[in-house]
Amino acid sequence: MTPRSALRDLSFSAVIAGFIAVLVGYASSAAIVFQALQAAGAGTEQIGGWLTMLGLGMGMTSLGLSLYYRAPILTAWSTPGAALLVTSLPGYSVNEAVGVFIFASGLILLCGVTGLFARLMQRIPQAISAAMLAGILLRFGLDAFIALQSHFALAAGMCLAFFLTRRLAPRYAVVAALGVGLAVAGLQGQMTFAGKPLTFAAPHFIMPHFTLSSLMGVGMPFFLVTMASQNAPGIATLKAAGYRVPTSPLIAWTGLASLVLAPFGGFSVCIAAITAAICMSPEAHPDPARRYMAAAAAGGAYLLAGLFGGSIGMVFSALPAALIHTIAGLALLGTIAGSLHRALLEDTHRDAAIVTFLLTASGVGFFGIGSAFWGLAGGIITWGILALPGKTK
Repeated sequence: MTPRSALRDLSFSAVIAGFIAVLVGYASSAAIVFQALQAAGAGTEQIGGWLTMLGLGMGMTSLGLSLYYRAPILTAWSTPGAALLVTSLPGYSVNEAVGVFIFASGLILLCGVTGLFARLMQRIPQAISAAMLAGILLRFGLDAFIALQSHFALAAGMCLAFFLTRRLAPRYAVVAALGVGLAVAGLQGQMTFAGKPLTFAAPHFIMPHFTLSSLMGVGMPFFLVTMASQNAPGIATLKAAGYRVPTSPLIAWTGLASLVLAPFGGFSVCIAAITAAICMSPEAHPDPARRYMAAAAAGGAYLLAGLFGGSIGMVFSALPAALIHTIAGLALLGTIAGSLHRALLEDTHRDAAIVTFLLTASGVGFFGIGSAFWGLAGGIITWGILALPGKTK
C-alpha cells in the first residue's frame, strides 16, 4: 500500500473516531494503570516514563498493523491485567515487576509464534464471538443513557445532537455529539485543565529480576488474564466485525512489542476490543474497507499521548466522566446493534449466543479472569451440548 492510497482513504470522521477511541481508552482506565504502576513500585517520574513507553508502543503497533493489514487493528494496554497488578504486585520490587512483564510478554509471543491461539479462535462460531462483543459493549451503551440522570443537560444535549446529525449527516453524528458535549461541559465549568501541564517523561531501563514466587504468583495469572480478557475479545471483535486478519501474527507482534518495552515499564501491548469497536463503527466511515484509517489515526494520537507521558492521562481525566460515558456509548450504538444482529441471526447458534451475551454482560469473574472469557466459555459449552448427536422433540 502506498502513502498516497492511504491518504485517499483518510477522512475527517475517521480521525475523530480514532481520537475518541484514544480518549475513551485513557479516560476510562488511566487511573487503574496509574495504580498498577504505583503498585509495581514506580515513582512519579518513573510512572511518566512508563506511560511514555506505553503510548509510543500502542501508537507504533496500531499505526503499523492497521496500515499493513488494511484493517482497523487498534492496540491497547491490558486494563484487566492492570487491575490484577494493582492487587498482586505490592510486596514485590520494581525489578521483580519488570521480570513479571518480560515473563508474561514472552509467553504471549510464544502463543503467537506457535499458532495455538489462532487455532482456538478459528473454531469459535461467529455468532458466539459477536455475542461476546455485544456483552462487552452493553455497559457502555447503558452508561450513555444512565448519564441522563446525573448530568441531564450534558447527556441530553449530546444525544439530541447525535440523532439529529445522524438523520442529516450520519458520518458526523459523533463529531456533533462531542462538540455539544465539550460546549455544555465548558459552559457548566466541568472541565478543569488548570495545573495540568504537558511534559515529556523520559523512560529509563530497569534491570529485571526473576523469582519463582513473582513469576508463578503474578506473572502466570497476568498472562492468563491478558490473553483471556484482552486478546481474546480483541480478536473476537475483529472477527465479529467481518475483518479476516491472521491471528497469530497479531499476537506475535504485540507480544514482541511488549517484550521490547517491558524493561522500560511497558507492561503490556494487546489487541484492543472496546476502543477498537469505535474505529470499526459506521460512524468511522460508511465503507468498512476504509475504517482502518480510524485505527491508524488512533495510532497517531497514541504517539502524541506518549510524548507527554503521564501528563496526557491527567489532561484526559479533566473531562467530566459523563461526557466520556455518553460519547463512548453513542459511538458504539451501531456496533452493539450489529453484534446483536449477527449473534441472533442463526437459529442453530442462538441459544449459545444468548448465553454468551448474558454471561459476558453480567460481569462475573472467577480466578481473576473477567466475564468476557467466561461468556465465551459458557457459549462454547452450550453450543457443544446442543450439537451432541441425538433426537430433539
